[in-house]
Amino acid sequence: MLGMSLFGCSVSIDDYQNATPKLDLFQYFDGEVKAWGMLQDRSGKQTRRFEVAIKGTVQGDQLTLEEDFIFDDGEKQRRVWVITAMGNGHFIGEAGDVVGQASGKVVGNALNWQYVLRVPVGDSTYDIHFNDWMYLQDDKRMFNQAEMTKFGFKVGQVTLFFERVTPMATSPSF
Repeated sequence: MLGMSLFGCSVSIDDYQNATPKLDLFQYFDGEVKAWGMLQDRSGKQTRRFEVAIKGTVQGDQLTLEEDFIFDDGEKQRRVWVITAMGNGHFIGEAGDVVGQASGKVVGNALNWQYVLRVPVGDSTYDIHFNDWMYLQDDKRMFNQAEMTKFGFKVGQVTLFFERVTPMATSPSF
């Protein structure tokens, strides 16, 4: 029976219905957020590390995230997301290196975000599917794990830790 519960189920965003603190995606990313992360290949070997400075701006039902990455080898990248709230916890997003639209849903303290990222490798590019899971820890910190697949096969994983720099409007001031 234990084997069935460990291997027979997959995670659903609805599993987090009662998890707290509740994630308000726009509130969390409105302002400045820093992130630290790593990429791992399919065997689990760490291949790169990076830091990200994120500036979020909310206007109505849209959140714009300006993400500036710096990798351990000195490479710099910039991604600008425009995320639109669709109601009932659903979101869509677009960025220059994202193929089509990203889609996601927030339930409880979790966000499941899926998209295809066009990744340059040498003289060519690869379209890699990302299945992101973000979990709000408290009003300042959030964890993120993303599985990367191509043709349904795992090719790697990204792990991130976010920390708000700008206090949230509802945070107590000391």
